[in-house]
Amino acid sequence: MDITGVASFRRARSREDLTLAPGEVVLGGGTWLMSEPQPGTTGFVDLTTLGWPHLEITDAGLRIGATCTIATLRAWAEGRGTQPVPPSWRAIRMIPDAADALLASYKIWHTATVGGNLCRAFPAGSMISFAVALDAVAEIWTPYGGTVNMPVSEFVTGNATNALAPGEVLRAIVIPAGALRARAALRKIALAELGRSGAVVTGRTADDGETVIAVTAAVERPVVLRFDRMPDEATLAEAVGAASGWFTDSLGAADWRRGVSIVLAERVRAELAEGAHR
Repeated sequence: MDITGVASFRRARSREDLTLAPGEVVLGGGTWLMSEPQPGTTGFVDLTTLGWPHLEITDAGLRIGATCTIATLRAWAEGRGTQPVPPSWRAIRMIPDAADALLASYKIWHTATVGGNLCRAFPAGSMISFAVALDAVAEIWTPYGGTVNMPVSEFVTGNATNALAPGEVLRAIVIPAGALRARAALRKIALAELGRSGAVVTGRTADDGETVIAVTAAVERPVVLRFDRMPDEATLAEAVGAASGWFTDSLGAADWRRGVSIVLAERVRAELAEGAHR
């Protein structure tokens, strides 16, 4: 796509460079920005030149730089990165499944960023799917040097809308170590074999039975359900069915999305429950 209205391009080298002039927008991978006309956009400010680390592993958990590509994150999760995956972080195994749920070409995979996927906030955003199941937190840079931390489940506010205020930039996504040590699973469905996800259900359960089930793609914003212990099939089906935000578009009707989400949630629950007995 030719973005004919863009007349300037700046490489950000420091936080001060993120003060935007009228018409400027920040650029990560740019896969969405370059995919369709951007009326009113007159300049790009490149985030990738800030040198943010892709992945930072600490005792507290995993910090994913917003400019980390989806391909880089997946390679690390599969043991092909420069840093080893902590053996106790069982939930990392869900990341390749989440990456596979993203409808994208090879070029997109290696250019699209984790932060961009969250900020675009499409219901089928696959990075949103695994992030909300693992209680990920969005680290946001505010104008004039401040930082705000917000659950990703609250950061995504609707279909293609997020909680960023003017002048704010997503800096990182932080996943707590406790969630990473949980067993995790993902199930998805689409109307076409290689089509965009119509419903994605992710879940995790801790050794003490605390369970989180999240529904994305089928709803306008993430639905996160929490249980003190593993729910039975009927309890989970009732909770998923009572959720709000189901919507209809060319990728599926609202009642279909609700129905298949109940089925997918049970499959996730069954996998998590089976793992508890191994």
